[in-house]
Parts: sequence; structure tokens; C-alpha cells
Amino acid sequence: MEVNPPRRPRDSVIRQPRVDQLQPTFAEPVPRRHPRRIFSTPFLLSFGFAALIIFGGLLLSLPISSSAGVFTPLILAFFTATSAVTVTGHTVVDTPTYWSHFGQAIIFFLMLIGGLSFMAAATFILALLGQRSSLSERLVLRDTMGLDRMEGLRRITRNIVIVVFLIYLIGAGVIFWRINGLDGMGIGESIWQSIFLSVSAFNNAGFSILPASPAGSGLARIATAETLLFTLIILIVLGGIGWTSLVDIYRHRRFSRLNLDTKLVVVTSLLLWVVGALVLFFAEFSNPETYGGLSMVDRISDSIFHSVSGRTAGFATFDFGLSDDFTKLTYSALMFVGGASGSVAGGIKVNTFAVIIAAVISSIKGRPQAEAFGREISQHQVLRALTVGVLGVLFIILVLSTLTLTEPDIPFLDLLFDTVSAFGTTGASTGIVPELSVIGKSIFMLTMFIGRLGPLTLALALAPREQTLYRYVQERVTIG
Repeated sequence: MEVNPPRRPRDSVIRQPRVDQLQPTFAEPVPRRHPRRIFSTPFLLSFGFAALIIFGGLLLSLPISSSAGVFTPLILAFFTATSAVTVTGHTVVDTPTYWSHFGQAIIFFLMLIGGLSFMAAATFILALLGQRSSLSERLVLRDTMGLDRMEGLRRITRNIVIVVFLIYLIGAGVIFWRINGLDGMGIGESIWQSIFLSVSAFNNAGFSILPASPAGSGLARIATAETLLFTLIILIVLGGIGWTSLVDIYRHRRFSRLNLDTKLVVVTSLLLWVVGALVLFFAEFSNPETYGGLSMVDRISDSIFHSVSGRTAGFATFDFGLSDDFTKLTYSALMFVGGASGSVAGGIKVNTFAVIIAAVISSIKGRPQAEAFGREISQHQVLRALTVGVLGVLFIILVLSTLTLTEPDIPFLDLLFDTVSAFGTTGASTGIVPELSVIGKSIFMLTMFIGRLGPLTLALALAPREQTLYRYVQERVTIG
């Protein structure tokens, strides 16, 4: 029997690890799969608008919708439905004469829901029923209404809808006071005309069912009616400035207390309105087809009206097809910018344009970051604004290039004007829409649809959502 010798106090036991224990251990995590959700926020918006367009197009194709009592061609019906849902205002036929009262009511319903957003209306109904709106519905509503906070979203939406309907009624009351009895219209017809025009103006839809005048469209009769013009201006501005900006202005009332987003919207909108009014006043001053026969006061008021309406709503008291080329080019740029974020207007949005301009000015001054009104704009927002702007320009180029092939007989500048108008959901037109082929009308429908959803929303819907956990080494690039 072997006996281990006793361990002395100074002895120590040394244990050497095995060779396999000296090798590093590599843990390879299994990559998590993120399946594409077809019911994410952008896709919900797309499906909702598409369903509303299909529903409205089918109803407009029925004989009851036309004043002649005949079936309407599907391309015409769906084009009108798309224009109404996207609150654009492009029309293939004369709205007051072609459509019956039922058809006009369908157009009214589509532009009403399309303007306020179908999810805002649905959430409002759920609030009235005392039910809870789901998280996905609130996310859709947040993106549509331009809200950042999730708290009290249902209550905020309810207040927005109530205030908007009050604005509808006030605007309709003023319009009724001015058009009651026009061309022998009864009280019922005057009320219907007033409500339709008030909703169309606030929603920046551009639709009008006023009877035609000897001078042209129904709106031509209000070219010298300053009260009606400024009523429509107020409605268009309220609808196109954005919910958050309206609330911020109402709460603070002083420019110095407004947040940066509201300051950018207000200042940029004012500058664009001034530029649009000056261009229209001087370019059309002696044009006999537009302003040549108006007095100086009417020229000034009409220039202000078209500067506000031409960028977001599309109402016009004259035919843009008869305007100067410089006017068409300038207003194409204004329509591309559009209204403010969270509003019923389209375009790349005033906020986006303001951020890009702020970044350009800051770069010219040699500042490393974009700055405006003593505040710094984050690099992420600058990149997002550039993305929206570049995608918008590329989309316009793609659509315009295609239309030059499908519509070779239409002047290029008229195509540019109406294409940008469709993308910006403005509705101002040079009169070429009825002349478009079936392919051209289909392209315009797609343009209005994408213009309403926004290029960034579409990009977010199609791009995979991944978080970058690393950054590359910086390297300088020669510019200029």
C-alpha cells in the first residue's frame, strides 16, 4: 500500500490546463429572422388608400353617378376616385356637368376621408364607441398626422376632427353668404355648393362643382370676389400648414416661443407665398388670357390667391395652359415643395425643403452642422430630408421621361407642370389631362397615389429594417 507523503507548508500544487482549454471559444449566434410584415404602417396606408380608391371607382362607374345615367368607363371612374382620395383635383371630365348629385357626393366623401385620413376617421369612430384602438392603428395615425408622442393620441385625434368640422362649417357659412342665389340656385343647392367648396378648400383637394361661367370654369366667376378669394385662402392655409404647427401657434402665439419646426414652416411658407405672388403678378400682368382684363386690385388679390392655392390646393380662376412659360416653371417648383408635414397637402413638404435650405446655408457659412434660428438640426434629419428630396426628383424624372414617350404630342412644359401637380397632389392643370392616353392616365393615377403616400414612406415600406451596429472609417472625398 502506497502512502502519499505529507505535504509540507511551502509546497504548492500547480495544475496546467489542457490544450483544448487554451483555445478560444467562438460563439456564433444564430441570426434572427425578421420576416417582412405586410401589415406594417406604410403598407397599411397603401392598402387603405387602395381599398378606398377601388370602392369609390366602382361606385362612380355606375349609371346613378353620371348625369346622363350611363355607365362611366372604368379608367375615367378610377382616375376620378384616385384624384379624390389623394385630394389632388385632377379631372378628366367637367365635375359639375358630368357627375350627378350622387356622383358628386361620392367625390365629396372620398376627398373628405382622404383628406382627414381614413385611419384618423376610423380611430375617431372607435373613440365614440368607447373601444380601444390598437397599437398598429395608433402608429399609422401618428405617421399620418405628424405626431411624435403616443400619449393621448386618440384624444388628440378626436379634438382634431372636431376642430376641422367646425372649420368646415364656418367656411361653408361664409361661402353660402356670398353665393346664395347665384345663377338662380335655391337654398338647398347653395348649401351643398358651400359645404363642398369649403371641404375641398380645407383639404386642399381642388374640386369645385360651381356652375361654369361665360369666362370659363366655375371658379372664374370669383376672380373679382375678394371675400370669397380670401375665405378660400384661409381655408387652404389652415389645411396645408399642418396640425402640429397650428397647435403650436395656438398655444404660444409668439414667434420667439414657437418650436423650430413651426418656425421653419411659417417662415418658409411666407417666403414661398411671396415669391409665387410676385412671379404671377409680373409674369401675367399684361397677358390678355389671364390678368390682362383685371383691375389692379383684382390682379393683386388673384396673385395672392393663386400663390397660396397653386402650391397645395390647385384652385385657379384662369387656365394655366394659357399662362406664361416662366409661370409654369416657377409653379412646378412650388408644387413640388407642397405643404407642411402632417397636413392634407402633398409634395416633399415645406419642412423637408426648409431643412435642405438650412443645411445649404450652414455649409456656405462653413458650419459643420445644419443650423436655423439658433438651433442645430440633427444630421439624421438632414439626411432624411435629402433622401425625400432626391427620391422625389428621381421619381418626377422617371415619370416625365415615360410620358414623353407615351404622349409625344403634348408640349414638354405642360407635361412637367401636370406631372409635378399630380405628384404634389395639387391638381392645378394646363388642361392636358383629358388628352392623355389610357397609359398616360394610368401613370398619372400611380403618380398621385405615390405622391400622396410620400417617397420616404414608400422607401421605408420596401427597405429592410436593420440596425447598424458598426461604423466605417472616415475618409475625405473631393467636392467641387
